[in-house]
Amino acid sequence: MIDHRPDAPAPPAPGGAPQSVVALVDAGSPVERELIGGWLAEGGIDAEFGVDAPVTQLDLDAEAVALRLVGRRDDPLVVPIRVLWLPAERDGVRRMTFADLATLSNPRKPHRLLQRRLVHKAPDRHLVLTGQPARLSELRANNPAVAGSADPFARAIVRAGIVALERAERAVIGDRYKVPRLVAEEILDSPEFLRRLDRIADDTGASPREVYRRAERALRELVAAQSRLVSDLFTQAMRPVHASAWKVDYDRSGLAELRRINQGHPLVFLPSHRSYVDAFVLGDALARNDFPPNHVIGGANLRFWPMGPIARRTGTVFIRRSFGDDEVYKAVVEEYFAYLLAKRFNLEWYFEGGRTRTGKLRPPRYGLLNYLAAAIRSRRIDDVMLVPVSITYERLNELGAIASEQAGGVKKPEGLPWLARYIRNQQHSAGNVYIRFGEPLSARERLSAYGDPLLPAAPATDPAAPEVDVQERKAVQLLAFEVAVGINAVTPITVNALVTLVLLGVHERALTLGEVRMALEPVRGYIRQRGLPSGEFDTVDDDFGLAAVLEQLSLARVVTVYRGGVEPVYSIQTGAYLEAAFYRNSAVHWFVNRAILELSVLAAVEAPEGEQLDAGWEAAYRLRDLLKFEFFFPERTEFAAEMTSEMLLADPNWRDRTADGTVGTDVLAAFADTGFIMAHRVLRSFFDAQLVVAERLAAREPAPLDRKEFIDECLAVGRQMLLQQRLHSPESVSSELFASAVKLADNHGLLDPDSPDLPARRRAFADELVVIGARISRAAALDPSNRTEGP
Repeated sequence: MIDHRPDAPAPPAPGGAPQSVVALVDAGSPVERELIGGWLAEGGIDAEFGVDAPVTQLDLDAEAVALRLVGRRDDPLVVPIRVLWLPAERDGVRRMTFADLATLSNPRKPHRLLQRRLVHKAPDRHLVLTGQPARLSELRANNPAVAGSADPFARAIVRAGIVALERAERAVIGDRYKVPRLVAEEILDSPEFLRRLDRIADDTGASPREVYRRAERALRELVAAQSRLVSDLFTQAMRPVHASAWKVDYDRSGLAELRRINQGHPLVFLPSHRSYVDAFVLGDALARNDFPPNHVIGGANLRFWPMGPIARRTGTVFIRRSFGDDEVYKAVVEEYFAYLLAKRFNLEWYFEGGRTRTGKLRPPRYGLLNYLAAAIRSRRIDDVMLVPVSITYERLNELGAIASEQAGGVKKPEGLPWLARYIRNQQHSAGNVYIRFGEPLSARERLSAYGDPLLPAAPATDPAAPEVDVQERKAVQLLAFEVAVGINAVTPITVNALVTLVLLGVHERALTLGEVRMALEPVRGYIRQRGLPSGEFDTVDDDFGLAAVLEQLSLARVVTVYRGGVEPVYSIQTGAYLEAAFYRNSAVHWFVNRAILELSVLAAVEAPEGEQLDAGWEAAYRLRDLLKFEFFFPERTEFAAEMTSEMLLADPNWRDRTADGTVGTDVLAAFADTGFIMAHRVLRSFFDAQLVVAERLAAREPAPLDRKEFIDECLAVGRQMLLQQRLHSPESVSSELFASAVKLADNHGLLDPDSPDLPARRRAFADELVVIGARISRAAALDPSNRTEGP
């Protein structure tokens, strides 16, 4: 109780034995008062703390504490006490179940009649609990800012007592029930926060009272009012929803290491975001391993009834999408973040800003990471460990809606009908969901390494995040990049990603089971050679298992099977190319360097003799630049080392073949001999989408661009180009791919109507993409899967 931080050490030993004890009693019923009174009368304080002194009982209430404790001249030992009620034990676990609702009472807070019955019939269902005690002088020393004022000091003592009892409860019921209490009250009593509100009032001309009221309203809106009862019941209600769809496969050793780290630092979980169910499966895995519930930062679109009120009571923090110029709300968000992290409550947010529509990781959003960095710079918190988390599904039942949105469909708003449809759709088996944890990153260490001075940030003016200077912004961006790389590094290649990778690469051909197997083997060989993480590949070790995987994809309407001939043949179902690409793209990052290498070698072969090696490297760096809004590439030097390693993996004799500075057709033959060609499988859809954007820009007169209208235009023209067979596959006609291509064009100065030589540069960009497309087709011709025997 001496220090209400969760990581506070035990209070120092008093200078002498206390001459009196004040028991701060947190009792809500006569039964609880009787139990506590009986425990005190039987010498409970002496038995537990070795203090034999007169005991005075006070209610754990600020008014009573201010009246009868704050002004005392002696130095009593202050001990918070309450009765802890426990659910019945079932299979060795004490947890609230829906069966308990039959009693019309919460077993953790039973009604008065039930309390008396439990005392007599089930004495194991309660115990008298004490929090860490402290001397009154120590409480004054620990709260110097308010110790001289009776009411604020009394509130500080009450908060300290409640938190001490919460910590004592968790020692009995487990860390998964760690929930914050009196958050808004403590923040609003913070002298530092009050001074910040006064500065906002001075800067904006508003009255301090009005600013305080706005801050109080914002805190009440923001703070997650976690409930152990709701957490228990919600977990039980949602677990069957995803348990009937997926078998959760999570990294137990990784969780054990995170529990160890969590003893000294708060954790911020940053998962990939592929499904609405992400937070449920991750939260369930953490709860099963006795982690406290994360405070999950969510969007206001999920605040609808009944999900919104339930989610708030399980730890979801709903933040406004836009803050505008609301300096009070921004101050409240920053203070709440800093409070939670200082108290070592774990956070979780989906830093891509929304679910991926393509299956691969999206570019990160930096707003919340800026708040975290600001809390470190201001010395509010010492450090935070960021945990990259990969959540990968073998199949997703919501994929049809995602594909429809990519093709230009309107996203259906979340609400009660949407929730009912969503739960109904999860009743079909969808295989495994893999949860993997990347290497935790020290936010302080990484920000310092990236050049962030870790000094107090400049005043915030950005409507969505604290204002930071160029170096600080760069440091946060590099930190986000490292998190994304950490996620990708542990993302396993699923069997469905493997199969769709093969089937999407044969351009509408159907393959027999044997042909699918032959196409899979070089890919699996590459995966084994590099030691890449993978799912349950043993399921496709024999024809029976491979056929079962293809049949499951058929049931999901991703693969179609024709059985009318000599043997079944398999292909991507018409209209399901975006869905198939989603599965493939979950693992596509593992093959990007290989695909770039193939196109670079083709560029080198096309170059004049004596310039081939330089042309190959120039092509590799250019491809890296063109794909920088799609994938996470390292710095130039590290990228060059990765490409060299990839080249030696593909052709161990490469250095000998190119010793004279030329790249001959024998290098291409070495690639073809491996049977492992990736450029057309991995990169064609991205460059085809860029081609659509480039050609539409080249056809326009220089003028300001409405991006939404332009992407709609690209969707329409993309469908036309697909019918003309100028695009390879429907997966290229994607609003998300077009949006990334527009960002690329903007980055290359192709959107600014005042940019010099704009029409010529736009045309040159489109022509360059036509050349790259031709090289991709040439690479596809090297793939044995695309060769057919004549009759």
